[in-house]
Order: sequence, then structure tokens, then C-alpha cells
Amino acid sequence: MRASDRRRMSVNRRKWDESVPLHVAAPAYDVPSFLRGRSTLQPLEIREMGSVREKSLLHLQCHFGLDTLSWARRGARVTGVDFSLAAVQAARRLAREVGLRARFIQSNVYDLPRALEERFDIVYTGKGAMCWLPDVDRWAEIVTTCLKPGGRFYLLEDHPFAEVFPNDPPITKLEPKIPYFGTRASREEYDGTYATRTKMKHKVSYSWMHPVAETLSALTRNGLEVASVREYPFSYWHRYPFMKQDAHGYWHLTRQQGLIPLMWSVMARRTAPGDAPQSITDKEARHRPPSRS
Repeated sequence: MRASDRRRMSVNRRKWDESVPLHVAAPAYDVPSFLRGRSTLQPLEIREMGSVREKSLLHLQCHFGLDTLSWARRGARVTGVDFSLAAVQAARRLAREVGLRARFIQSNVYDLPRALEERFDIVYTGKGAMCWLPDVDRWAEIVTTCLKPGGRFYLLEDHPFAEVFPNDPPITKLEPKIPYFGTRASREEYDGTYATRTKMKHKVSYSWMHPVAETLSALTRNGLEVASVREYPFSYWHRYPFMKQDAHGYWHLTRQQGLIPLMWSVMARRTAPGDAPQSITDKEARHRPPSRS
């Protein structure tokens, strides 16, 4: 990774460190209901992942651990990784408070092999994680390294094409402003985060665009076999102010339904010796929200 990108990630880490207590208190994260038993996992990722009971699961870029601990509630043996020490400390406190066994490690994704030698049945990531990574090829290499032979990788993420259309207020319509094939870091400077508009000391952050082909190519180039790729015309969060929420909790563009993809998922596996090659399939994809599990 380039030195300039490491510097940008250090800028991001300072903002994320400051963001952690704000997010823990933010209504958007609703920690009190999580403490009462609410899962933060999306119904479709639970369905696509299948059973995780007694599986070792590594969650990359876990923030303060709500999704990680939600997988623990479903029976996984979880390890969460985040580059923010404040996030890791908050995650450990939450694990103790809800009485769940979980391990949380502070590490930049790219430095993870120095902090963790274990191999896992499942590597999981997404929901706002990919845009903070400058080097997808190195990321995919880390994913493969962390998987056991035959292990599964799962990603549920904002569709990169949706990132072309900024959602900063006072947006009233979809208007492309960010290049889909951009290669440079995007710099933003504002108070608060996606979850809160509180005044902050650290206002600057950097993000990177990663087209679908770039991510898929990186995964296959680094030894993973892609089993399924799915795209969805709805989002897990209120991305644009003119969206409407359905009964399942997903957000739609209503009159513009299907105009752009808003979410996508990838399931892949690290092949084991003697495995027969499998083709990419998408037989289970649905352009409608799944029922809640």
C-alpha cells in the first residue's frame, strides 16, 4: 500500500476513534434494544450465510461489534477486528455486558497477519466497510489468508454504483457526481458522521470507489472461488431522503424502484485440495426483500 494511502487511513482512524462514543449513543445504532436482544443482522445475510453454529467467524472492520456479537448470538465463535482502539474497547465492554464470548483485536486490515495467525471457517465483512479500503487486491489476499481451506467468505455491501450519487442534504433527486471508475481517494470534510451530525474535532475523511469487477477480480485472483453474486434494488439504510421503508425494514426508491442497484452480496470459498471447480450461480437471487428469519 502506498505511503499516501496509509496517511489517509490514519486520518480516517482519528475520525473513527472520535466517532465511537457518538455512535454508541446514537439512535441510529440503538444500543439499548441490542442489549435487550435485538439482532443487527439483515434477514437476507442470515439466509445467505446459512447456519454459523459452532463455526469460527472473523469479522473484518467490525466497528464496535454489534454485528459481530449478533453472529455470536447465532452460535458462531466470533473474532472482530477494527483499526480503532476506541471501537475495540467499546466492543469488549458490550460483549461483557450481554454475556457473550467474543474476541476483539485492534488492527488495520492490511496488518492483520502480524496480529492474528488463526484460520477461520468464515470471514465476514461489509455494510459500509469497503469504501474505507484503498487497496482491494491486498484486502482480498488477507481474506484468503484468514480462511481455512474450504472456508467461506461473505460480503453484504452498499452497491458501488449507488456511491456515484451523493446523499448529502439537501439532495432532492439522484444526480451523479462521483466517477464509478475513479481511482483517486475522495476527500470529505464535515462535522459528524453518517449516524450523527455532532460537532467534531476531526472532520476530514477519505474514501475509495471499488467497482464490482475490481472486487470480484481481486477475490478470484487471490484464490477464492465465487459461488454467488447478487444485486438488490433496496438498501439496508436510509441512503436518500426520498426513500420509503417497507415492512421488512428495507429502504426503496419507490417511484424509481429498480433504477439503480443499492446493495450487493458475494459468497465465495477458499478451495480445498481436490475440489472440483464450480461456476458462479445466482439461482436464489430475488428482487424483493426476504422475510425475516
